[in-house]
Amino acid sequence: MAKNDAVAGLDVGSWRITCVIGEPNPDGQGMRILSGTSVPCRGVKGGVVLNISETSRAVRQAVEKAEEEAKQLVQGAYLGVRGKHLESVNNRGAYNIARTDKEITEEDVKAVVGNAKAISISQDREILHTIPQGFSLDRQKGVPDPVGMEGALLEVEVHIVTALSSHLNNLSKAVSEAGFEVLQTVYNPIALGELVVTPEERDLGCLLVDLGAQSVSLAIYGEGALLFTKELPVGTEFITRDIAHALRTTMPTAERIKLEHGVAHPRLAVEEGEIAYLGVDGRSAQNAKPNSVLQVIIPRVEEIFEMISDAVKTSPFEDVAQAGGAILSGGGSMLKGMPEAAAQVLEMPARLGLVPPGSIVADEKFFDPTYASAVGLVCYARSGLFESLAQGDGRRPESRLVRKVRGFFQEIF
Repeated sequence: MAKNDAVAGLDVGSWRITCVIGEPNPDGQGMRILSGTSVPCRGVKGGVVLNISETSRAVRQAVEKAEEEAKQLVQGAYLGVRGKHLESVNNRGAYNIARTDKEITEEDVKAVVGNAKAISISQDREILHTIPQGFSLDRQKGVPDPVGMEGALLEVEVHIVTALSSHLNNLSKAVSEAGFEVLQTVYNPIALGELVVTPEERDLGCLLVDLGAQSVSLAIYGEGALLFTKELPVGTEFITRDIAHALRTTMPTAERIKLEHGVAHPRLAVEEGEIAYLGVDGRSAQNAKPNSVLQVIIPRVEEIFEMISDAVKTSPFEDVAQAGGAILSGGGSMLKGMPEAAAQVLEMPARLGLVPPGSIVADEKFFDPTYASAVGLVCYARSGLFESLAQGDGRRPESRLVRKVRGFFQEIF
């Protein structure tokens, strides 16, 4: 297998960057995940770069660590973006076939999609994705692929995702300065949905919830198409912070307590025993009852899902989302009882959005929701299902030696 067949999925989250490296299976079916790593990054918050040099350092660390594990250099990275600066809208476009030959061509499809994306946006924003939801031919809806058919009027409905240009540029610059090429910038829920949402759920209608540390990404599917996306400025780090304040301890200790002893639904509560931990000074021994931690977690979990519920109810697709229920993914979904809490507050069935066993060849850890977004980005590289209009402008990948030498001098100066 040639070295440049390997690509990286780079998920830029809240205070953390996750890199997964994969390559096409030799049989041509799906992807084989070679390695993956996740490193802390103080240069990014809620998917937005606050410090380019710090973010660049973390990107280099994550990718090179994954390269060493994979024993391959990557040709570039599919960069996943999230955050409240992303916005979306649905629009419709039409295109008249004026030729005597009325057979629809790929150029006609590109033309009608181009008409649909002609929306008014501010100068500081740019279109990241234009995703066809469905075509109509001579007013007949429900045409999945009009190429080769005949008609005089071609119409399309699209889902358009826009982003602040400055945030995209800062992310691309951080990756470029780390010595890697951005092959394509992708809105995280799009790649994630292709991986964890089944075709049946996509047809029936469902809600995808990507629970990040400081942001929640929502996507509603119906009739086989992406109908709605939205970013919420809330995440599961707020739960960790509440625990840290209530128990007077550090954030890392609060995160450990949350994952090891916390539950998101009272039905899973454990009454007995005590939780031992160190105070905020890192020395004084402390103890807490499991119920005291539960009383901190439950209200915040309910608040998060109530915000999600409000976003779904104010969208035009509430009934569509109810049909197939909620699919929870992201690191925040790993808190015990999250599906039960989601089902109760959202009033719909809920499940964890695990990576399907047959979709990739990988070690067990990569089927965890924590890696789902990065794995989805790697698999997106082979999907070819969406037209993305934001191409990366990073430079070509450098050799490992060049990157190490440049990184050495950057640390000195």
